Amino acid sequence: MNSAEATEPRLPVLTSFSGIDGAGKSTQIQKLCERLSQAGLSVKQLAFWDNVVPLARLRASISHRFLDGEAGVGAPDKPVRRNDKNVRAWYLSLARCGLFLVDALCLRGVVAAARKGGADVIVFDRYIYDQLAILPHEHPVTRVCIRLILKLVPTPDVAYLLDANPEAARKRKPEYPVDFLLQYRLNYLRLQQRAGLTLIPPLTVDEVHDAIVRKFESVSGLGIVGQTSRRMVSA
Repeated sequence: MNSAEATEPRLPVLTSFSGIDGAGKSTQIQKLCERLSQAGLSVKQLAFWDNVVPLARLRASISHRFLDGEAGVGAPDKPVRRNDKNVRAWYLSLARCGLFLVDALCLRGVVAAARKGGADVIVFDRYIYDQLAILPHEHPVTRVCIRLILKLVPTPDVAYLLDANPEAARKRKPEYPVDFLLQYRLNYLRLQQRAGLTLIPPLTVDEVHDAIVRKFESVSGLGIVGQTSRRMVSA
């Protein structure tokens, strides 16, 4: 491979967004995908819960039924009381380890299929990291599970972790108690160190978007301001 070829990006670029509820993932995914499309790049969007998790509806239904939580997504004018990932009994953590191992294997297949689909960029709304952030990282058994799963799953080219103040996030999306969100955020920060996630601090919407774009360009080699799609090059 000559020097000119070496500077060409290898497509598709696998990208993921993670963070606590209310961190602004949906907004930033939409802004990035619009920016990529304007640059002439084809984008495939995937949602971890909808496109990866097997029996997602059944799992959600069982969770709501046995943990006595409210369904739906919280909004400032319509708060809900969720009881699912914030319930951290030991037997639930053990069951989740098994379920998340299955999710990891499914994720391998979904990513492999998406990479063959011809898109320039694959964008995941949540990734396996959002599952692992639920587990109690202070327990040795779950730490072993986390390390195993991280070895099993495809590593994104850029994995964004959108940081957020838990109190502010809960005001935007009132679903879980603040004390859970504080622990949830701490687990994300632990994963950021273990898995090399790109931490985006809680700035304004436009500042976060600019930071996301800069990181994307530096990792992918694609300039996405006024640029057209580049052809995939072989490994």
